[in-house]
Amino acid sequence: MTRRPTAASGFTYLELMVAVAIAALILAGMAGMVGQALDYRSGVQTRMALLRDADFALQQMTRAVENSPRLLLPLPDNPDTDWPEQLRQQRFPATAASGSSSFDSAVLAVILPRQIDRDRDGRPDADNDGDGRFDEDPGADLTNDAAAGLYLIDDDGDGNADTETGNDDDESGGADEDIANGLDDEDDAATDEDPPADLNGDGCPGRCGVDDDGDGQVDEGQSDDDDEDGQRNEDGIEAVVFHLADGRLIERLPAPWDVNGDGSIDGRDFTESVIAEGVTRMRIERLQTPPGAAARIRIELDLAAADGSDRISVQTLLRIGAAL
Repeated sequence: MTRRPTAASGFTYLELMVAVAIAALILAGMAGMVGQALDYRSGVQTRMALLRDADFALQQMTRAVENSPRLLLPLPDNPDTDWPEQLRQQRFPATAASGSSSFDSAVLAVILPRQIDRDRDGRPDADNDGDGRFDEDPGADLTNDAAAGLYLIDDDGDGNADTETGNDDDESGGADEDIANGLDDEDDAATDEDPPADLNGDGCPGRCGVDDDGDGQVDEGQSDDDDEDGQRNEDGIEAVVFHLADGRLIERLPAPWDVNGDGSIDGRDFTESVIAEGVTRMRIERLQTPPGAAARIRIELDLAAADGSDRISVQTLLRIGAAL
């Protein structure tokens, strides 16, 4: 007696359709989870990039500030103006300016730290005459750049740069009106920020009646030879400047070589590099300190991603010369 072979068992059409539908739902859910994971990863990467840029910018400014002997900008608040010189804030895109200033600009400037030697000649760049002393014999134009205050920089926050004479180091409208005597000679809350070529204004080389260079002679030379070394106005101030332009934070370093090709090395020779992009706000505030105390500043930075997907805010509090 023989048996007929049975047909192989399988899915019915309905069962197949149900299986496909279930698989589609599972895949759709997995796709959503994968998409969310990728979006989250992209968001984390964007935030980390912003934090990395902000941290690098703060490190650059911190290094310059804590190794510098003097804060140049912001200036102290001048009671005679209706905008705050001690608070320099700038947004991108720009917003309305403070008081009667025509444009708000954020800027931080300090004297070049004394250990920097960019041309690697074994002599600090801030020691122009190689005598081991620093910034001891500037001219009436402290930064030797033939511009009021710092070249291309709005020093006093009125919205204009370099509109006064080159000897007007604080862009106040007067020149050489604040001699180096530790006093606020022009009642603008700042001291010694705009001295003449004869720094202390006593009409003598160096200080009257003092052997400034230790050569056994007193007051030899001309009155604008502040260190009595036989040279005049040969050791001015070099400035490190941080400023904002079109959402980019720029670091400006003085160069001890002829950058602009004019045949001389002066305050117009510098290099610039972008240390942060996507900056939507920069705020530099010079804080009030007791007389004789080192200046302190607060720095705030806001950065945003190029596509607007994220933004961060960072800040730090620094003291001038803290690392010296």
